[in-house]
Amino acid sequence: MTYPSRTLILPPQLTASARRLRTTALRRGLRVVEAAASAVSEGPGRPGWAAGAEGGAHSVHLHAGPSFADVVAPALGVALLEAPADWLARLPRALTQREVRAMPIGEAYRLRRPVFVKSPNDKGISALVYADGSRLPGPDAVDPATVVLVSDVMTFAVEYRLFLLDGAVHTASQYAEAGRLRLGPPTAAALA
Repeated sequence: MTYPSRTLILPPQLTASARRLRTTALRRGLRVVEAAASAVSEGPGRPGWAAGAEGGAHSVHLHAGPSFADVVAPALGVALLEAPADWLARLPRALTQREVRAMPIGEAYRLRRPVFVKSPNDKGISALVYADGSRLPGPDAVDPATVVLVSDVMTFAVEYRLFLLDGAVHTASQYAEAGRLRLGPPTAAALA
């Protein structure tokens, strides 16, 4: 049995953005597999993973959260890229328009003002506005050395995701509007 030369692997629980990506991938002729980690842990050589349309090279793309990706990527021969935990905090304030700091959650416990807090690269700490540091998950739930990103509370009219390569924006998408998930194409103004 042969498959299209490109396959998109998705986790079994799809987010709204993953559902949209699945639709687009199918429209573009990719084979889409929604699989449990155990289904791909055997890796290349299992039904269809390595065989392209003509039995040639097979390109595998993975869209998943960090937990699923960490399990399946090695079996698929996919190298994961992960930004340093403090990459957002190192951006110039001129780009972020707010203060963003990377700090151990143990230090964030001492904050006594409303702040937006999130995990830098996973979903370990819920991305929320916390009334103060005492509202964060405690040391019984999270190692106090765990790094979190802390920023001023902001209200965005529209949020966009920009995808860069070598310092240049290659594509973008709208992520949210008025604080609610609203996926879509970017406006021309967003790319200006």
